[in-house]
Amino acid sequence: MSGLDMTGLTSGPAQVWGGIRLVPLLRDAPVAGLRLHRDLGTAAEDDPDDPCDGPWRVSYVPHAFVADWSGDGAHGAAYGTRLGPGGGAADPVRIPVSPRRHLTRRVREQGRRGRTPRATDRLRFLPLQLALAGYLSLHFRGPSIAWDEWSRSALQRGLSPREEAAYAGASVPGLGEALRVFEIHPRQCGVLLYTADALAAAFVVPHPADYRALHGTLVEDLYGELVYQYAYYARPLPAFEARLGDGRNVRTTADLRAAARRAEAEWRRDHDSILAAGLLADGYRFERVYAMDGFTLQRFLPGFVPGREQHIGELIRDHKGRTAYLKTFRLSEVQVRRGHLLDALHREDWHPERTAAALGTSVEELARRIRSAGFGSLLKHG
Repeated sequence: MSGLDMTGLTSGPAQVWGGIRLVPLLRDAPVAGLRLHRDLGTAAEDDPDDPCDGPWRVSYVPHAFVADWSGDGAHGAAYGTRLGPGGGAADPVRIPVSPRRHLTRRVREQGRRGRTPRATDRLRFLPLQLALAGYLSLHFRGPSIAWDEWSRSALQRGLSPREEAAYAGASVPGLGEALRVFEIHPRQCGVLLYTADALAAAFVVPHPADYRALHGTLVEDLYGELVYQYAYYARPLPAFEARLGDGRNVRTTADLRAAARRAEAEWRRDHDSILAAGLLADGYRFERVYAMDGFTLQRFLPGFVPGREQHIGELIRDHKGRTAYLKTFRLSEVQVRRGHLLDALHREDWHPERTAAALGTSVEELARRIRSAGFGSLLKHG
């Protein structure tokens, strides 16, 4: 399978706020056996190879997700957030809450650095962490033989995915207000977020209650430079309006209901085949990261085809391959070209002559492209 299986999800009527268009994704029935909760956390880790952060790097994680397939209904909430080394008084205070409430946070935290997750029924992970790390690091493992052009710096440090720019959702013009006024559908289990009608991100969860609890996290997520620019310069978008013809065939309530359903079906067909076509196209490469009792946590990369809409992301699939959870990040054209270049180098085991031949160019032009992409440290100078 090289595409995203969206079986069981249908796109509902869009809502518009300025240059932001939000398209709800609806499920006829929730995905059985999996729930997602929100978790607050901090992380502090020793990173001696980081030239900027010094001997200690402390990072604040705005939110994390906990995948829960236990079904035991035991939940807890993190009350407040504190920064500290962890494992002591600086950890957030936790209080029990009723399992009937939707805004719950799982008490147990697993998968932190230095701790091996037990083969249990819960997994803590950071939204898009796998995908953003995979975008660059998947191709920065280096060649099988360290040829001379591979610099000492690259061998010692690698190239960090933190070099890629991203914008917090709170800085995307209009996004916070759009999420505030957005009406959540009773069956809604996800959303497609557009800026200037360019798909910015997709977000899918297993259950409507999960979406209601996690809807606000969209403003805390990361978005690409293209998304920010489109939102900043976009003019107000036209809202979706159902057109029922000249009205001569609408005489009863049943006629009106049938006409509205036809209009919804037309909107769904046009949306899926035009606005969402880039996301739903084939050509993704998937890597399994974690298996959990009939579900798998995966990350995916696109084909890195220049000139095309390309998304990276992570997802959880059930045993039938259907998407239970999805979060995506749209790459800019510059990032797509970088990925295309790295793909070619990776396929040819980082051999300059073979890579240049595969790209239909010269070694000199390949070196120029590597430098212009920001990877000049890979080349030996002199």
